Amino acid sequence: MREIAAQEITQAVKDLSMEAAYHLGDDVVEALEKGLEAETSPTGQDILKQLLENARIAAEGKFPMCQDTGFAVIFVELGQDVRIKGGDLNEAIHEGVRQGYKEAFLRKSVCHPFTRKNTGDNTPAIIHVKIVPGERVRLTLAGKGGGSENMSRVMMLKPSDGKEGIIEYVVQRVKESGPNPCPPTIVGVGIGGTFEKAAMLAKESLLRHQGEPNPDPELAEMERTILERINKLGIGPGGLGGRVTTLAVHVEMHPCHIASLPVAVNINCHAHRHKETVI
Repeated sequence: MREIAAQEITQAVKDLSMEAAYHLGDDVVEALEKGLEAETSPTGQDILKQLLENARIAAEGKFPMCQDTGFAVIFVELGQDVRIKGGDLNEAIHEGVRQGYKEAFLRKSVCHPFTRKNTGDNTPAIIHVKIVPGERVRLTLAGKGGGSENMSRVMMLKPSDGKEGIIEYVVQRVKESGPNPCPPTIVGVGIGGTFEKAAMLAKESLLRHQGEPNPDPELAEMERTILERINKLGIGPGGLGGRVTTLAVHVEMHPCHIASLPVAVNINCHAHRHKETVI
């Protein structure tokens, strides 16, 4: 049994909070660069250049790449041979978010749903824990902006809608979203399971390196088809027209009930914040 101090968890989450706000992942930068090569609209090209320049300035100066520094969503892979000592795992994570958002002067965006009173420190975070073999803890932080999250949906399709119905629904969801999720976007799609499982699959799919296809050939082909159809919509960077509306589509799937076909679409903006560490 390996012991890990709660304080070590707090420090790791604090660091991830700050790094995610400052440093756009190399995979996302590469996707933006490829998008620039593919974009034919002068306005779209200019927007993509600005996004790349913005990412460079944020990383060099340690500035948030976007004023919406996001709701902190933490994915924890907790080794079953690990014991957290000196504190509660959940509170250790909340404290890391609290410290990181305060020290880095990141915007606090968490509030009471009814009164809209801000909690003042961007907590509580959203925490998803998965028990895995081993004696390590993997922490992944995603700073999820409000604009793109608002455009996300879960839909219970009819089983008879099939694969084509899923594709049509995802493309239509992006079309209806228009410029609201700050394109170019990354689109996560969860298929199957139950209502909540589909949503989790969609959100988890966004953690995959951008453009890395699903290992299942059928799902990889679906990703390519959806991406092609989305980029024919003409929404473009910033929603001002062009060929590059979405940088990547990631699909994950799980078996579902014979009477159901759950589909979730979780859209992420171009400020695709996600960082991870292993303790």
